Amino acid sequence: MKHLICLFFSGFLFINCAKKQEINSITTQELKELLSKEKVQLLDVRTPIEIEQGSINSAIFVNYFDANFATKASKKLDKTKPVYVFCRSGNRSGKAAVILKENGFKVYNVLGGYTKWKTEN
Repeated sequence: MKHLICLFFSGFLFINCAKKQEINSITTQELKELLSKEKVQLLDVRTPIEIEQGSINSAIFVNYFDANFATKASKKLDKTKPVYVFCRSGNRSGKAAVILKENGFKVYNVLGGYTKWKTEN
């Protein structure tokens, strides 16, 4: 019986681990270099109030907290091109990246978000 219980929990843990989405990431320095070379899809998922405090040129804005976030983002983005997502610190953008990946986008989460970008630029 002990072996059966251990087998059950091992299987449960394996299934849950397999569901975790692997998201590519990029540093703000790497993003800066990329932006200097080419035009990229840069998605800012911060709130309008946060955006008033500053933004990165060429960013597309879709508030992560909007009820229809995935739909709004999909309408503004091209699935054939990578999407670089950032928020204030990197937490929301990580969650947004998972949603976008599930909707067929190739996504990169910008580590440190706008806070890191602002301190470096």
